[in-house]
Amino acid sequence: MPEFLINVAQIEELQMINDKDELEKIFNRAKSMVIQGGTMVLARKLKDGKMERFDEITTEADLAAYKKGVFKYL
Repeated sequence: MPEFLINVAQIEELQMINDKDELEKIFNRAKSMVIQGGTMVLARKLKDGKMERFDEITTEADLAAYKKGVFKYL
């Protein structure tokens, strides 16, 4: 199955600068991937440059809940 990798540091940065348009673009791509049967992977970049995966989202409901949490304080 295809995966869509999201660096949560990028999400956090977009939250800090209140860039709702870019966040919407990311979530639209993620939704498209999930609808097609893929997986959205949440990861954080480590100091050595590797991406550490810590969560996967495979359903629209889980994606909507994550998105709601991201947009909660914007």
